[in-house]
Amino acid sequence: MWNEIEEKNKALDKAIKELAKNGYDLAEKEKNYKIALNKKALSLRADDMPVTLINQVIYGYEEIATLRLERDLAQVKYNTNQEYINTIKLQIRILESQISREYGVSKWQTKKYMKKQ
Repeated sequence: MWNEIEEKNKALDKAIKELAKNGYDLAEKEKNYKIALNKKALSLRADDMPVTLINQVIYGYEEIATLRLERDLAQVKYNTNQEYINTIKLQIRILESQISREYGVSKWQTKKYMKKQ
């Protein structure tokens, strides 16, 4: 079981690094989307489109829709990564509890052992 905990900790470290990368990607996609949205809105306004219609029309342009899709997919990837991290944490806690029950090792001793690893 200790080996399983070690494997889970390694997977957790990798997932956290991946989350940072996914977070950066999400921020970049959000930035690109907002900039394109703003430019298109200004362009439509310059072409004398009524302001009240811009918000209804702007999301139908292919470039804007594509950037929004990319942003949304990056958000899904980021959220999925967060859930994966939470799942690994839960699995580690379950294994620690199992060890504690089977071997009579207290939670404090388990954490102390894990720090030595």
